[in-house]
Amino acid sequence: MPRFYFNVVSNAGMVIDLEGSDLATIEDARREAVQDARALMSQAVLSGRDISARKIHICDERGTVLLIVAFTDTIRRAD
Repeated sequence: MPRFYFNVVSNAGMVIDLEGSDLATIEDARREAVQDARALMSQAVLSGRDISARKIHICDERGTVLLIVAFTDTIRRAD
C-alpha cells in the first residue's frame, strides 16, 4: 500500500508531514486531505483566523507532489 504525505503550505512556509499515511489510492489521499483541511479551517474560524488561502500538497515517499488540494476547494458554497 502506498504511503502519502500531506504537507500544509501557506504564504509563511510549509508544515511537513513526516509520518504520512498508508492509503490504497490517490483518491483516498484526496479525501483525507479534504477532511484535514476542513478540520484545520474549523479550528481557525473558532480562533477568529482565516487560513483559507492554504493548500495541502499530497506527496509520495520521494517527495514528489502528486496532487494539490486548496483549502477553498473543500468548502461547499451556498447559492
